[in-house]
Amino acid sequence: MTKKISFNAFEMNCIAHQSPGLWRHPADRSTEYKDIEYWTDLAKILEKGLFDGIFIADVLGIYDVYHHSAEHALTGAVQVPVNDPLQIVPAMAAVTKHLGFGVTTSISFEHPYPFARRISTLDHLTKGRVGWNIVTSYLESGSKNLGLKTQLNHDDRYDIADEYLEVLYKLWEGSWENDAVLRDKQAGIFADHSKVHPIEHEGKYFKVPGIHICEPSPQRTPVLYQAGASSRGQQFASQNAECIFIAPPSKVAAKKVVQSIRQKLREEGRDPYSVKIYTLLSIVTDDTDQKAKEKFKEYQSYGSYDGALTLVSGWSGVDFSQYQPHDQVEYIKTNAIQSMLDAYVNADPNRVWTIEEIAHWNSVGGNGPVLVGSASTVADELQHWVDDTDVDGFNLAYILAHQSFIDVVEHIVPELQRRGVYQTAYREGTLREKLFGAGAHLPEYHRGAQFRHPHDKENSGKFSEAS
Repeated sequence: MTKKISFNAFEMNCIAHQSPGLWRHPADRSTEYKDIEYWTDLAKILEKGLFDGIFIADVLGIYDVYHHSAEHALTGAVQVPVNDPLQIVPAMAAVTKHLGFGVTTSISFEHPYPFARRISTLDHLTKGRVGWNIVTSYLESGSKNLGLKTQLNHDDRYDIADEYLEVLYKLWEGSWENDAVLRDKQAGIFADHSKVHPIEHEGKYFKVPGIHICEPSPQRTPVLYQAGASSRGQQFASQNAECIFIAPPSKVAAKKVVQSIRQKLREEGRDPYSVKIYTLLSIVTDDTDQKAKEKFKEYQSYGSYDGALTLVSGWSGVDFSQYQPHDQVEYIKTNAIQSMLDAYVNADPNRVWTIEEIAHWNSVGGNGPVLVGSASTVADELQHWVDDTDVDGFNLAYILAHQSFIDVVEHIVPELQRRGVYQTAYREGTLREKLFGAGAHLPEYHRGAQFRHPHDKENSGKFSEAS
């Protein structure tokens, strides 16, 4: 029997996100992304559908690899303009009770000390429903605007990420003991100063001597997401991630990536199923297969060839304008998302992709497959994906905002629930508790747990939540 299926909504604080050109569709709402109601409406739709959360992507830079120009990114609104992902979360949290929020920020563009405070603040405001998608960034344009001459080497970025996480673990897990906060109004003592500790970190990349300036939040450390599928990215994920996002274009490619991730987890001494793996998909559904196919055909008519290759060029670091439409895609090692081209060229030996096919594929739903059909047809295919690839769930990219998610909630979720493979109610508690059914804090076997204060380690299990 198929294991339970989970959904995240894959979003971005921009226009169209994974479907360049679809913002022109008369029913699409993505041009409203600047309005707070856009986000609160979406949050209520997703919570009605019992989604695990909303996974918010982000880039700090512009897709200017295609034609070595920002022209197509700007004219087609290809992930630009793009607003900050964290600032929309409190508004969505205010109109929901259970929905989780996975926010993307890059270790390359912000010092860990102020970042630790921003995430702790969000965890407090959401009552412990925040996750963090750890990225090292792939757009050279972002690095240059922060004063770097060029993007750091791919693997070097992960070396920095290792220490970045160490600093955060020390701040979130070890600076304040569990019982440091007293809130004793009679004695006039808010916190026991002897139980709040400077982290005294001095490493190769960061020097952070002081305390975390936030009191412990409900989860302390947010649920940790990671999307690196390269060998170095998988190594980093196997040591830190609790949820992993992958985006291969086929089942064959997905199965290969999932097997590799599970093996890396074993090598790190972790239960290979202690991490949830979500793969990218889009869904077009309606009352019948025929109606769904007609809807998909209409969506395709709005897709943008240049917009799709703008995305793919930015993701891969390869300027696809230099090739002809019928040229075959070849693997080139770059300093961007190394797994991107590998998934097209090496992961599926039964498929040879041309430039034109990749552009057509990515114009509707991005790099992931699109499932088209009635609720029954799509539910069958979702179960096949889980059975064949061993993924735990799906990051669903919208094609039409917010209609794609409304369709999933109205058609797909009830069908999966009828089959007994989708939750019918949320667990109580923090995002970590909802996802894993255990405690609010990092489990003892996680890398971050080693940075807890010795007193808290001795009393682990005594405190289920921060004071």
